[in-house]
Amino acid sequence: MANEALAVVPHLTTALDGPLQQLESQLLDQQPTIESWLRRQWTATPAPFYSSVDLRNAGFKLAPVDTNLFPAGFNNLNPSFLPLCIQAIQTAVESLCPTAANILLIPESHSRNTFYLESVATLAEILQQAGFNVRIGSLAPDLTEPEEHTLPSGRTLCLEPPMRNGPRIGLADFDPCMVLLNNDLAGGRPEILEELEQPVVPPLGLGWSNRLKSRHFAHYQAVASEFGDLVGIDSWLFDPLSRNCGEIDFMKREGEECLARNTDTLLQAIALKYAEYGIDREPFVVIKADAGTYGMGIMTAHSTDDVRALNRKQRTRMAASKGGTSVSRVIMQEGVYTFETWNGAVAEPVVYMIDRFVVGGFYRVHTARGANENLNAPGMHFEPLAFADCCNTPDRGQVPDAGPNRFYAYGVIARLALLAAARELAEH
Repeated sequence: MANEALAVVPHLTTALDGPLQQLESQLLDQQPTIESWLRRQWTATPAPFYSSVDLRNAGFKLAPVDTNLFPAGFNNLNPSFLPLCIQAIQTAVESLCPTAANILLIPESHSRNTFYLESVATLAEILQQAGFNVRIGSLAPDLTEPEEHTLPSGRTLCLEPPMRNGPRIGLADFDPCMVLLNNDLAGGRPEILEELEQPVVPPLGLGWSNRLKSRHFAHYQAVASEFGDLVGIDSWLFDPLSRNCGEIDFMKREGEECLARNTDTLLQAIALKYAEYGIDREPFVVIKADAGTYGMGIMTAHSTDDVRALNRKQRTRMAASKGGTSVSRVIMQEGVYTFETWNGAVAEPVVYMIDRFVVGGFYRVHTARGANENLNAPGMHFEPLAFADCCNTPDRGQVPDAGPNRFYAYGVIARLALLAAARELAEH
């Protein structure tokens, strides 16, 4: 089965193979130490129910740039390894609700997005194959009775309006043991989900109405530092530098000077690390909304002029995130190049985890974007990738650049981001 899966793994090229190959070798050499350390971490700080992590592989650096705690895109995973998802789901649910039979899945409310609904259908199938009864309760305000959708895959999906009964939520003929959120709550915390006696996972406090990327990456910086000390590796090789300001108003140009000043400071810090490692590349900074997803509210800056010279159209684009939510805080993050390609197009790996287990991923590919640009944008497509044995059981006899070993490195770095998210979770 693993050999069959490896046959469909896309062949990727990495333009630079310097320190990253050394990083991969060190991770391989210390695999028992790494896995033992991670097991201790999960005992102390249990992992979130599920997550996906966007990685960027610059050849000289491999780092996470976003961690999503309400992942979509399950339909982009390689079906060959859905058994991994099923086993991980069983572990995750049993730890929350040992006698669980019924699960209410709460998706995003944009019911006309068939690509997203395909992901919901796949997630529901994984839950069902794990042995649970699953119904889908939509919070769409105009949904008053069950609504059936026929998807491009030929599957059907029934969305139903949930109802509150005292401290419990469910459907007229369905009383769930737990509520699984696949809605990132960017628009706020729905009253119908507040103060339930059933477990709600992930908890409401981890939705984008509360969560900040700057807080996540502060936790990640601490995790990366601990891990770097453990394995004797400079944590910069897998940790993007970052800074943030206070309130900002792009339309009124308030906070612009703070943004420019911090961007300049970050560019100088990146340049120093590039000089240390002999990297002949132009540093850049990615400025993005401190809350939210869907690749919105993102810009790239190579100098402070890029910040000060924003035209009205660019400022309007930066001023709003998903659902028109106003952007009042941003995080400035070290830009990490991606030198991986798929059929000549720029690509970046996205790793999926359920509980503490790596269960697969895919490559986000964009034919119209460059190595220093955000790929989570209209025009992207996905190439499914089953991680086979590689994220947890690399072949230590192979060269570091061999497929399974590169994917082991992806799995390690993604799990460091997952640990940072677990520490976020512990605060709620």
